[in-house]
Amino acid sequence: MQETATTISARVDRVDWPAVIDELEAALFRSTIDMARHRFGSGQYRYFRRPLPAPVAQLREALYPRLLPVARDWAERLGQPAPYTGGEFLLVEQRPRAQSRGTSTVLRRGHALVFTTRDRPVRSSRGWSASPVRHGVSTVRSGIRHSLGLVLHDAT
Repeated sequence: MQETATTISARVDRVDWPAVIDELEAALFRSTIDMARHRFGSGQYRYFRRPLPAPVAQLREALYPRLLPVARDWAERLGQPAPYTGGEFLLVEQRPRAQSRGTSTVLRRGHALVFTTRDRPVRSSRGWSASPVRHGVSTVRSGIRHSLGLVLHDAT
C-alpha cells in the first residue's frame, strides 16, 4: 500500500500545477455558492460550466467507473432505487382515420409486461378490425436497461 501511495504522490508532484490553476481560474463557472450565507462554513463552492476543464474532465472520467459500483451498492443497502432515467416501454397504436395514440409505461426492476407485437382487435361500426400496434423503448438517458423478450408466435 505504501508503494501505491508513493507512486500516486510522485504522479501528483509531476503535474504542472501553475498551468492547472491558471486553467481552473480561467474557466467560467455556471454558479457559485457562498458557503457562509448558507451557514456551511466560509469560502465558495463553484460549479464549472461545460465543457469541463481538461484536468477535471479526465479525473471525473477516471473515477466514475470505479465509484459507480460503490454508489449503487450503498443505494441498495439503503433501499433506494437506482437512479435510472429514460428507457420507458412505448406502445403506439395506429388507429384508422384517427391520430395514432402512444402509451408510455415505466417498468420497475423485476416486473414484466405482456404486449402484442403486431395487431390488436378493435371494435368498429363494422365489427372487429385489426389495429396495428408498434412497440419500442424511449431513449435511455442514464443507467443501463436489460430486457428479456419471449417471442410466443413461433413457439411449437
